[in-house]
Amino acid sequence: MADSETKLHRLQRLLSSCSNTLVEGSDFRKSEKSILELVDFLDSISGAIISIPRDDYSENIAFQFLSEIHRYVSASTLDQAVLDALSFDLPKAVARFACASRRCLEMAQSIVNCFTDKCNPRDMLSVLCEALGSPSEMFRLPNYFAPLLSSFPKVFVSIRRRQFELVKAAVPVILNVLKAMSLNLDDEDTDPQDLFHIAINIADSIEAICMKLEGRDKEKLSALLGLYVLEIMALVSIGMRTGVSCFLPLVIKLSQFLQHCGLSYLGLIVGSDVDKLIDLIMGDDRDACLSCFSDIQLGASLSVIWGYKSVDVASAAREDITAVKNELLCSQTKRWQVVGMLKHIFSCVNLPWDLKQQAVDFLLSIMDGNMPLKSPDENVDCSIYIPSMYAALQAIQVVIMYASDVMLRRKAFAAFRKVIADIPSAMRFDLLQALVKNSDSSSMIAVLLDCVKEEMRNEITIRTSVTNGVLETADGNSQGACFWCASVLELVEFVLRPPKGGPPSLPEYSDAVLAALNLYRFVLITESTGKTNYTGVLKKENLGKAYYEWLLPLRSLVMGIEAENRKDYDEMASGVLCALNPVELVLFRCIELVEEKLQQPAQSA
Repeated sequence: MADSETKLHRLQRLLSSCSNTLVEGSDFRKSEKSILELVDFLDSISGAIISIPRDDYSENIAFQFLSEIHRYVSASTLDQAVLDALSFDLPKAVARFACASRRCLEMAQSIVNCFTDKCNPRDMLSVLCEALGSPSEMFRLPNYFAPLLSSFPKVFVSIRRRQFELVKAAVPVILNVLKAMSLNLDDEDTDPQDLFHIAINIADSIEAICMKLEGRDKEKLSALLGLYVLEIMALVSIGMRTGVSCFLPLVIKLSQFLQHCGLSYLGLIVGSDVDKLIDLIMGDDRDACLSCFSDIQLGASLSVIWGYKSVDVASAAREDITAVKNELLCSQTKRWQVVGMLKHIFSCVNLPWDLKQQAVDFLLSIMDGNMPLKSPDENVDCSIYIPSMYAALQAIQVVIMYASDVMLRRKAFAAFRKVIADIPSAMRFDLLQALVKNSDSSSMIAVLLDCVKEEMRNEITIRTSVTNGVLETADGNSQGACFWCASVLELVEFVLRPPKGGPPSLPEYSDAVLAALNLYRFVLITESTGKTNYTGVLKKENLGKAYYEWLLPLRSLVMGIEAENRKDYDEMASGVLCALNPVELVLFRCIELVEEKLQQPAQSA
């Protein structure tokens, strides 16, 4: 207790020293020294308190210090010059004590409020931004940031000139802290919802400023608010810890900002509204904007998915989700844009699976329905959408492979197939080929090769006659055989004779090998039966290549692995043999078919 009183007395002396040196108008160095001594003392005390396990004694010391500082800065007799001088350093020092407990957090907030109430708002904006951007590692805790973040609304609304420029400079600093904290909310005294409520209060203050502005400044600040709200929407969705129902009020509140910012569900889900906001804020400097607002596409997609999930959210945004879906059903290009936006949800590692499932359901809902409405858009350059579609398909693959819920995996695969089917046939094979060659999952490669085989089967069903190697449909219109081409054999070779050389790794890649063998067998039998050779599979050189470079080395590998595992038979060996049995059956059948063809006369190209 004596030690506590000694420390408190020293604090009082240091505070008194600051008042004396500043009011007396003594030289600058002496005034600066007194403030530096005060801050160093406070930092040493707060550091000691946080570095040891939390106990009532240290928490009481922290609260006593904060109470004394609050009494000092809130005194009506305190000279404004003293308060202004202390405002540059004391808020940060006080925020460190907020980490001690909940009541210390509340007291620290009251102290920071004293500065924001009485000091120049533009100076306080700089102080708060500096304090947010430079905490020590020890104080990267939510309770350190909370009193500082909570002061921004009051500071923002107190600024009278150049509001847009000043808010624009502060928002990235605020978002960096919110992002870091939302991903690391382990402090038992900190409710993640508290942090998000502060974020929403900041949005309210920006909206209040917008209501007072006119013309271009209002338009630009509203756009900045839109970007901020989309970022917070993403953070709230990622930061859910206690279930969707607890966070629904936050999402409803955020959705109420959308209309004010000129954002619509259709514009958000196709990405055009995001582009509009970026153009208003940054113009041609898009990269700079995306570095500050890295999750706006995710937030835009989630805004619509939340509306799809909850009627209350859609109502708050004043949107009709059914009308949005109908619009997407009627436009192929808009559906491609939606797929490109939803990839941000599917690829987000920290997002709850429930929201990913809602995104899959939404995607299925715009791919299903009245098929005649889904006519391809005419005169559209599909190539500009292919990179985004490719990335989206890769993201959906992640859901297919890693979702713990079986039903979600099935729905994700159904969505994957429907997205593939919605792509023009001329581009479809190239996409599947790229996905196969850039996948390191044997099971996923097997799924993709099965998709290729199914596409080839579909082309057969629409074939009614063959003339000079060109497919013709029943109405007389011809179309290229997009999947019945030589590149199919390249896919088979990619698996059976990997680019790095040698036969494939077994049994690790048994799924992919089995799928490649089945695809090769299907192509070989179909071309032989139909007396065609679109893929070139029946060429003597291709038959010889498959036989000597793919099939025989694979047979040697399979037989060697089987012999080794039969020698030391155990549970693991049993699993290896079970994985290789179907591969062996199809492999031997392929060898038989090729041997038969090699004995026949040469097949023309």
